[in-house]
Amino acid sequence: MMRLFKIRGGVHPEDRKELAAACTIEDLPMPALLHIPLQQHIGAPATPAVRRGQHVAKGQLLANSQGAISAPVHAPTSGRIVGIGSYPAHHASGLNVRTVSLQPDGEDRWSDDILGVDDPLALEPEEIAARVSAPGTVGMGGATFPSAVKLNLRMRYQLRTLVVNGAECEPYLTCDDRLMRERSDEVLDGIRIIAHALGVSRVLIAIENNKPEAQTAMDKAIARLGTARSPQGRGHIEGASSAGSIRVARLPTRYPMGSEKHLVQTLTGKETPARGLTADIGVVVHNPATALAVHDALRHGRPLVSRVMTVSGRAIRRPANLRVPLGTPLQALIDHCGGFRVEPARLVSGGPMMGQPLPATRVPTVKGSNGLLALTQEETNRQEAMPCIRCASCVRACPCGLLPLEMAAHARAGDLEGVVKLGLMDCIGCGSCAYVCPSHIPLVQFFNYAKGEMAARGRAKQKQAETKRLARQRTERMEAIKRAKREAMAQRK
Repeated sequence: MMRLFKIRGGVHPEDRKELAAACTIEDLPMPALLHIPLQQHIGAPATPAVRRGQHVAKGQLLANSQGAISAPVHAPTSGRIVGIGSYPAHHASGLNVRTVSLQPDGEDRWSDDILGVDDPLALEPEEIAARVSAPGTVGMGGATFPSAVKLNLRMRYQLRTLVVNGAECEPYLTCDDRLMRERSDEVLDGIRIIAHALGVSRVLIAIENNKPEAQTAMDKAIARLGTARSPQGRGHIEGASSAGSIRVARLPTRYPMGSEKHLVQTLTGKETPARGLTADIGVVVHNPATALAVHDALRHGRPLVSRVMTVSGRAIRRPANLRVPLGTPLQALIDHCGGFRVEPARLVSGGPMMGQPLPATRVPTVKGSNGLLALTQEETNRQEAMPCIRCASCVRACPCGLLPLEMAAHARAGDLEGVVKLGLMDCIGCGSCAYVCPSHIPLVQFFNYAKGEMAARGRAKQKQAETKRLARQRTERMEAIKRAKREAMAQRK
């Protein structure tokens, strides 16, 4: 039995996973039009590599990555580019982002350039990272951080452990659960490739105890694998799940167990430094869906052009787990699931605790879309906020050891520096504090406002500093020109 370490805080919301957990993954029919945003990841948006009217094959490059933290975008199917312009983003703001609109031709024909590798474990880590970067693979647990950047952490840190975050602690969501159940061998193969690229010798596949079928499926996949070792001796993987360097870690069902830093602390007993990375303590965390994407990229050469999503909530007529082409309007998912039983009180992208409200159902799915929830009034439990009674329930629930009631008071008063001093930048926005608040105070909204305002002030300060620098450079140039003119006149005299 693996030893687990206790972490502070956390809550036990109703998981409501029974709505979709029994639903096997099904393919969503191709919509009539796809809208593929060029900003689907953390970092710089991709730049278009196609033109209007051009015919593209499935998997063909639509937009190039831009900078070190960026990811390319590929065609989810074959068809014709009908536009490159602005379209509402998959974001609560509803602001427009640059988007490629693709009209499918019904053939779903892969590009001839799609080629895989017979033995990815024979490749050098640098080659694996390059082959993960080229297909636009990003973290699919919600963060959408370019996966190749994480693979290259081996060059800066002494890494020992790969943690595969299969906790999926958000209520309703079951897409990772179904992937581990239905495609356990492919997920495990992706895990092996990632472990080899990172050069780690220990792998922990962390799954909460409310997913026993997924735990069993991954155990069986490990048993089928047996003992495997790359030619260079990296990434050794022992077949038995109870011993050796790869195993399934059974986690207590508790929110937010899927938070990266808290998950690592639960498994290792080590706390990640404030504002640091888990790599600082020798651990890298990836998601099961990301592992599957790495398998597809290396074994088959396939870019990330679709993903599995959970469509759930009691307002949905038929909850489901769907494999969805990226760029599909969310309305297509709702229609496929039979529409609404009742008018939803709230539409959420992701889980109900950390997900974002959706501005409209016409926005497209993106690489980080793991769920679409249509929640009834009873599920949202919206109530009018009342004054804080200083019961400290939020303090006990906070997994980061913060003082949410004091932070909210400072945020409400506009004292952003005070909120920062109390640990605003350590808040993970999990919503545990708001969940237990008997006064129904929207604590997370205060913290998100404060973070956004601090970020805006930082950008304004940076812009001001850049303006001063440019003005100073201009002054220096003008002075240099004047000196040059004076010297030229002196020489002529």
